Amino acid sequence: MNAIFPPESLPVVEPRGPIGRANKLDPQDRAFHDWYRFVLSFPPHLVRKYVQDFGLDADAVILDPFCGTGTTVVESRLAGMQAIGIEANPFAHFACSVKTDWDIDPDALNSRAHEVADAARQMLAAQGIDDNSPFQDRARNLPLRRLENEPSKLLLTNSISPLPLHKTLVLLDCLKSCQYERCYRHQLLALANALVFTVSNLRFGPEVGVGRPKHDVPVIAAWLHEIENMTTDLGLVAGKSYPMAKVHLADARRVGEVIPPGHVDAVITSPPYPNEKDYTRTTRLESVLLGFIKSKQELRELKKGLVRSNTRSVYKADTDDSWVAEHPEIQRIAQQIENRRIELGKTSGFEKLYPRVTKLYFGGMARHLAELRTVLRPGAQLAYVVGDQASYLRVMIRTGELLADIAQALGYEHVRTDLFRTRFATATKEELREEVIIFRWNGISSRHS
Repeated sequence: MNAIFPPESLPVVEPRGPIGRANKLDPQDRAFHDWYRFVLSFPPHLVRKYVQDFGLDADAVILDPFCGTGTTVVESRLAGMQAIGIEANPFAHFACSVKTDWDIDPDALNSRAHEVADAARQMLAAQGIDDNSPFQDRARNLPLRRLENEPSKLLLTNSISPLPLHKTLVLLDCLKSCQYERCYRHQLLALANALVFTVSNLRFGPEVGVGRPKHDVPVIAAWLHEIENMTTDLGLVAGKSYPMAKVHLADARRVGEVIPPGHVDAVITSPPYPNEKDYTRTTRLESVLLGFIKSKQELRELKKGLVRSNTRSVYKADTDDSWVAEHPEIQRIAQQIENRRIELGKTSGFEKLYPRVTKLYFGGMARHLAELRTVLRPGAQLAYVVGDQASYLRVMIRTGELLADIAQALGYEHVRTDLFRTRFATATKEELREEVIIFRWNGISSRHS
């Protein structure tokens, strides 16, 4: 394939800008979206804005090739349009699939969940544990359940305390009675959401971390609360007809393997940004506890299906950088990062990879955009939410400008760039732009194909 042309994260303040809203859900957007959602997901109202701007109707097919936990897919289905998602992270793919599965009886889900909850409470009671009463002192003398050694090593240290982990594993054991029932996937996702936001010790900022330990916390009640939210939302769509949504577990750089040629009318997506955020860490706890990742080898294979946006997902055999080998600005930025590394005396293995991961990221996005052309209908409109970054030794990367340049070289029309919001980087005293890059595919082949 020809080229298309002849760790330091910055503290930021609350986002501001023309949209005037952070990535928090508005109350009217809670349904389905908050079944499980990345903390830094882009907001549903942004999807609605571009559905309207693009003039899409019920006959349109909307694709999100980096669908994450499904903001675009959920919103598109709610708007009565066919939606397709592609996601390479198995747990995020699972979450998006469940969030768009509304063909389930809410009363049956609620009833079955309470049966499972009663069984879990009885198992805990046999050990003298009341899930709703603090038990940390006496629990030290109990033989608490633990993960096996290999999956345990995949977790962030102290991401969940021993007693909440024990109660979670008991609940999971009781959930096995439902594993062949329609409600099982919804029950698992409800547990994942409870784990992340109530049961665990995780905290979220620019990256996931570990906060103050919760030595004991109600697990079953937290899970049932999530089930109740699900049943409420399912009641809103009961008896109504919506187009089916398809969510593929696949690599966004290989969209032609899962989507027919000329099938897509619009793309609304937010790909990863070039920084040191390891997106697999965001879902690590739930991925491991619920059995989506069981070993380092499985984690490695997961990362190989992702666009290389951080140094922890770079491998010797990676070749996506060849796509931008002759792009002068990307090569200049990579060299600037390397020069800065040498100047600062940074010698860690990850820091030495900063220039390479920058080239791999933009090469991977070029590969994605090139492959994407095969599935687009002439006149297809695209919105990519991207952000400036300065994570690699504070060298500024204008992500939107570079992606627009790459896309134009591949035959896309760059229609405009909309400012979504800005973030003030206190370390560099600069405004980092988050933008929506608007493209159109007019069916013209690029000479760089």
